Amino acid sequence: MPRTVNAEARAIRREAFVEVALRLIQTKGYEHMSVQDVLDELEASRGAFYHYFPSKIALLEAAVDHIVAAALEAVSPIVAAPALPAPQKLERLFSGIAGWKAERRELMLALLEVWYSDDNAIVRDKVRRSTVIGLVPLLSAIVEQGRVEGVFSASSPDGAARAVVALLLGAQDMAGELFFARQAGEIPFEIVAARFAGLAEALTRVLGAPAGSMSLIDDATLRLWFG
Repeated sequence: MPRTVNAEARAIRREAFVEVALRLIQTKGYEHMSVQDVLDELEASRGAFYHYFPSKIALLEAAVDHIVAAALEAVSPIVAAPALPAPQKLERLFSGIAGWKAERRELMLALLEVWYSDDNAIVRDKVRRSTVIGLVPLLSAIVEQGRVEGVFSASSPDGAARAVVALLLGAQDMAGELFFARQAGEIPFEIVAARFAGLAEALTRVLGAPAGSMSLIDDATLRLWFG
């Protein structure tokens, strides 16, 4: 029992570092946040920090992992909804993730500033892998349900789920590029909408769904970020 208690205490303490880091990233920005800032917030020693994280970048990785896990946890009940048809589950899964991010818009924008830095390429790669691990089972269950309902004709639920995750990760990268382009006034909103429509078309083909039956993001959310 003591070992279990100690493990739980360590997990709680580590999570406290992550939560403080997320708050500081939102208020100060990652580049301006120091390890000492985190220590000051928690009244912790430098040794305590390095017990959990070998570097500031490792803390960033843990913070983004926390976000991915929390977003997936928020939408996972959608998959278990017994009366919901597969296409609606899929769209609610997408809109649920988008809505979760929209509720934390300032934090997402703060992370966007550092996400595409060359220095954080390894973090991006690790987070992408964790996203695949977390999202593929949810999507695979929905695709299998859609096959049973006769609305999806993809031959392999797991293969289709992995292809959908690849599309989502590509959409995430594309969204970052489009966001900065919109901020700089380089492209109109219509270009953004057309790009996402193209991804939605690819999604329907991966699933074997009727043309025009799926979307990745609703217009209100699209305008919130790119309007």
